[in-house]
Parts: sequence; C-alpha cells; structure tokens
Amino acid sequence: MTDQFVHLHNHSEYSLLDGFSRLDDMVARAVELEQPAIALTDHGNLHGAIDFFQAAKKVGIKPIIGVEGYVADGPRDERNPQKRSPFHLTVLSQNRIGYQNLLKLVSASHIEGFYQRPRMDREILKKYSEGLIILSGCPSSELGRSIN
Repeated sequence: MTDQFVHLHNHSEYSLLDGFSRLDDMVARAVELEQPAIALTDHGNLHGAIDFFQAAKKVGIKPIIGVEGYVADGPRDERNPQKRSPFHLTVLSQNRIGYQNLLKLVSASHIEGFYQRPRMDREILKKYSEGLIILSGCPSSELGRSIN
C-alpha cells in the first residue's frame, strides 16, 4: 500500500448497529499498512474521538476527527414523517476550528434536530462550515441517492 493512501470514512464500535472496528485495532491496521493518517467518522456522534486521537498520536499517525452526519430533507427541527429519511454526509475537521465547529454541529443535531436520528440541515452546515471538509461518497448521501 502506498504511503499516500488514507482511509477517510471509518466506523468504530461507536456507530451502533453499523460499526465493528475497535479504535485501537483501526489505528494498528493503519500503522501496519504504513498509512500516515486515518479518519474516524462514526454515525452522528463523536463518542470515540478523544480515545481515537490519543491512540493515533501514540503511534505517530495523524488522527482525522469526523462524523457521518444525517442531513434533514428540510429544516432540522421539522418532524414530518412524510419526508424522506435524512441524507448521510461525511464531515471531517481539518484543524482546531473545524473540530470546534464539528462539536457544534453534532451537539445541535442532537439538541435541535433529533427526530429518529440526530439531524443537521444546510443552514447549520453553512453556519459552522469553517475548518471542515465535506465528502459526498456514501451511497446514502444526497448525491448517491440521486444517481440510484
């Protein structure tokens, strides 16, 4: 494996009913493959972020903290069962400001947008976009659903 390759979308045991990998195992595998960095993008939460960060730093690889968020099809505070299920969106922090904005997004998703899942919307994504990188590669993303 080339040292330029980095996994940017990974779920751990903190992605309930979806993730399988343990944080230490993920980091160890990245080291084994000589990858310079690895991302953690659990579904709707950052529960493993600090342990992941510490595990990666301990072995000398760059931790990339992120989340696979749920984006409401409309305002995040709308509770309409007729609306489609939320789109998935992978959000990565690229620096300290991005990490702080990621914390705000995830908190608002749980406090203001929770309806079956912690949801964000375009308004709050725009408000807290500084320092973040957005990926659209998930099959459940808005892009993925529109081409299926």
